Amino acid sequence: MSEAARSLLQRWGASFRKGTDFDSWGQLVEAIDEYQILARHLQKEAQSQHNNSEFTEDQKKTIAKIATCLELRSAALQSTQSQDEFKLEDLKKLEPILKNILTYNKEFPFDVQPVPLRKILAPGEEEHLEFEEDDEEGGAGAGSPDSFPARVPGANEGTLLPRLPSEPGMTLLTINIEKIGLKDAGQCIDPYITVSVKDLNGIDLTPVQDTPVALRKEDTYVHFNVDIEIQKHVEKLTKGAAIFFEFKHYKPKKRFTSTKCFAFMEMDEIKPGAIVIELYKKPTDFKRKKLQLLTKKPLYLHLHQTLHKE
Repeated sequence: MSEAARSLLQRWGASFRKGTDFDSWGQLVEAIDEYQILARHLQKEAQSQHNNSEFTEDQKKTIAKIATCLELRSAALQSTQSQDEFKLEDLKKLEPILKNILTYNKEFPFDVQPVPLRKILAPGEEEHLEFEEDDEEGGAGAGSPDSFPARVPGANEGTLLPRLPSEPGMTLLTINIEKIGLKDAGQCIDPYITVSVKDLNGIDLTPVQDTPVALRKEDTYVHFNVDIEIQKHVEKLTKGAAIFFEFKHYKPKKRFTSTKCFAFMEMDEIKPGAIVIELYKKPTDFKRKKLQLLTKKPLYLHLHQTLHKE
């Protein structure tokens, strides 16, 4: 075993034990952080070119499957349904496999698939992307079409609310978020959209809702195809109110979810049918005083509105 491989395995092993310790102590936030960070490291190794890796292709497949299991356990801990979808005892079975990856030659104990290939940003690359967002030339490249890793059921279902009961003479609004156009769509990890309805002072008029993690990424689009039920009758929304859409994604290097950009729709834009709205640079300006377009490129948030009236 080379010194580099030994060092990697020791670091991975320490991180794995740290995560499972937090998990067994009930420190779920810390466990999730540790699992997600280790999963990213394992994914990066599994995606590395042959001549840049300490491991064989078969070993890298096993490493990628361990990363998937870490993501599944992390998702299970975040699930509102059950933390037993992928159990801690199951995860612990993988520690000796990771430790002995160079000699492990048995069948993997769980029927999981490696996370689909996705670009993992080098240190500093992500900040560069953010500052270059409105640059007309070059760009980060959209990445090839791919799907997000399969999640345990219920883990990333978002916080969507059902449609309100109808009232005579009152109108309810359903907004289907179809897709969002971003030049680096393929690099966004676990993206979702937070939807809120604010008055002119930025005060919430309805409960805030999060979409599930996006369905897929393709070219310069992140696809959602999800319905949002606005939690107030249109006639009861105050003058000057707006519906906000904040696009968020996970930053493994910084270990938190960040808002990348936002869009909003004002009351005079509420009408049946398709609509595309412009994207603005963060931070989200709920008072709509200092708006700055995200990019000069023709990239938008694509929505479809349906009005329901008794």
